[in-house]
Amino acid sequence: MTQVHTARFGLGQIVRHRDHAFHGLVMDVDAQYAGPADETGAISADQPFYSILVANAAGGLIAYAAEEALEASPDVDQLSPDDERQWFTIDAQGRHAPRSYTLQ
Repeated sequence: MTQVHTARFGLGQIVRHRDHAFHGLVMDVDAQYAGPADETGAISADQPFYSILVANAAGGLIAYAAEEALEASPDVDQLSPDDERQWFTIDAQGRHAPRSYTLQ
């Protein structure tokens, strides 16, 4: 029987990586690891994995992290409307999609 996992974090939620201590914004979620085989190390591939936008004044990067390595980060301010427009396309229902340009 296949085990079904429910993602703990949603798109647009700000999270903190426990080991690397960075904060970022959830941009995408995979039901389980979707990268190259045998690159998860000791982390189970059978859990949600998240694409996290880690941004700073110099640009940003996309990190790919396992759910067990992340925690909610309520102490970090949410994005301002200007930041949202910079990083996302927002439709009439308020759903966010990443802008399609290369982060520096």
